[in-house]
Amino acid sequence: MSDDAPTEVAGIDVGAVTTWIAERAAITPPLTFEVIQGGRSNLTYTVTDAAGTRLILRRPPLHGVLESAHDMGREHRIIAALAGTDVPVPPTLGYEPDPAVSGAPFYVMEYVAGEVVRDVATAERALAEPARTAAGQDVIDVLVRLHAIDPDEVGLGDLARRDGYLERQLRRWHRQLEAGRTRDLPLLDEVHRRLTAAVPEQGPATIVHGDYRLDNLIVDPSTGRIRAVLDWELTTLGDPLADVGLLQVYWTEPGDDTPVLLDAPTTAPGFPNRDDLTERYASRSGRDLSDLQYYVAFGYWKLACILEGVYGRYASGAYGDTDDSFRAFGQLVVALGERAAEAATAAGR
Repeated sequence: MSDDAPTEVAGIDVGAVTTWIAERAAITPPLTFEVIQGGRSNLTYTVTDAAGTRLILRRPPLHGVLESAHDMGREHRIIAALAGTDVPVPPTLGYEPDPAVSGAPFYVMEYVAGEVVRDVATAERALAEPARTAAGQDVIDVLVRLHAIDPDEVGLGDLARRDGYLERQLRRWHRQLEAGRTRDLPLLDEVHRRLTAAVPEQGPATIVHGDYRLDNLIVDPSTGRIRAVLDWELTTLGDPLADVGLLQVYWTEPGDDTPVLLDAPTTAPGFPNRDDLTERYASRSGRDLSDLQYYVAFGYWKLACILEGVYGRYASGAYGDTDDSFRAFGQLVVALGERAAEAATAAGR
């Protein structure tokens, strides 16, 4: 390794990881590591060698709080299992379970070229309007294909229990809310009671991504087609309509009150609206979406519980004195609770 190679990267033992990757791929050291996603989610690094070859490394956050959501082996298993299907995922190089190598388990996958469309500026810069329309349509088509996969056929039949998905999710996220509670949030407790009392009947279980939204996808900027689905950390087996409901929550339209994403890319001209997405999913999957508002309510409530945990850690000083980026989460949690209650009422719950 040359003298100008990086010797310290937060979360990475550069020497050990370089050796690990060199045993599995043709690379030209030294490697550089750049964090492209971090904080409250798993850490994602772009790994670049001296010849410009890029890979992606994923590891848990430096201060993880929900162990099951940061299981690198489970996430790698899911992506590897889907590699032979028509759901696009990045090819993987391998998984390292031993934290002695670099401080935590990690896995490495190939770099997939394309755009992660996180905001309006990226949408308008990278995608022409026809490509935005195509991207919105392909978001649904890929989700339909994911939900059509037989978990047993790809070796994921034992990934999780298949029955009682919503009941288990309601218990799980309410426990997280209780564990991280720093203030009274009676509306979230009320919505939890309402949703628990009126759970729709679950059909056959499918693979549920758990966090399916536009900015967890890599888009081909020329065509709008989805090149890869990312961030499988919350994936399980259960009710596929939970993915559809959560996608509705994130799919902001122009003029929406209290949008989940303040700079939502889907407000750019050309993207389909939520009704277009719903109709496309229903027609292509054949599933009954008459109870969709329940799943939308659940999506708002679940997201509120997750963000309250983030806000609680911020309020307790877990992110240090210099990071003030989570202050706004306090009011956003309240707004999400209100939207959850509205959706529950619309669903007749």
